[in-house]
Amino acid sequence: MGFFFRTYRLLNILSIDVAAGAVISSLFFARILSVSVLPQGLMALGLTVWAIYTADHLVDAKRIKQTASTERHRFHQTHFKALCVLLAVALLADAVLVFSIREIVFINGFVLGVGVLVYFLVQNYLKWLKELTGALLYAGGVLLIPLSMTEKNLATAQLLLLTQFVLVALINLLLFSWIDLQQDKRDRHASFATTMGNSRTRNLLVILFSTQLILFFVQLMLGEMAIQLILLSMNILLFAIFAKRHYFEKDGRYRLLGDAVFFLPLIYFFL
Repeated sequence: MGFFFRTYRLLNILSIDVAAGAVISSLFFARILSVSVLPQGLMALGLTVWAIYTADHLVDAKRIKQTASTERHRFHQTHFKALCVLLAVALLADAVLVFSIREIVFINGFVLGVGVLVYFLVQNYLKWLKELTGALLYAGGVLLIPLSMTEKNLATAQLLLLTQFVLVALINLLLFSWIDLQQDKRDRHASFATTMGNSRTRNLLVILFSTQLILFFVQLMLGEMAIQLILLSMNILLFAIFAKRHYFEKDGRYRLLGDAVFFLPLIYFFL
């Protein structure tokens, strides 16, 4: 059990689990929207998500002049050069893959890529908007292939489902910023929590969890039960972190579980 925990912890620090969760979630929505996805498209998605998260952590690690407060940033400080090389290799592989994906996915991906570039250029000025922007970009990457390939207008239940997923991503990031508040202050990282404070962040999380619960009951009248149970499970795990903060704060458990919620859509393929 100790070996499994240490291995998964390393995968989490390297953001490999985040990339895997994005691919799984993209497949989840592709099945819901009844569209086919090409392996190279999914590979490009995984590499892109990993590259974005790794670049973000490397930029943060470089900006911190002292030893970072978080294990993730300390790891990126220690292995900065090696991770830069891996990032360059991933970007090169990604550049090769994008020329073999479908044209519409390439075009929409290019537009999203511009958005990501703008995010990196202005992220120091986003402050309380950082988590919202991050959630929209993450969800945009996950939904890029399914929405690009669908030829039908989305039904109300499907539009609400997309909203629910964006809110899951937003809650995930807000939870992290809420728990990391003191560490982010020491490392001078801007976030919603460092800008708006502990109480306001907590209150916003309560509002978002309540919104998700309302949407769940609305969706029961519109959508498929199995899909909603998966979304509900994702929110329950995130709420567990919120409710038992002190337990999950130990040894960075909140990040392991918080990022693992994006593996839950995999259940849909066994139903």
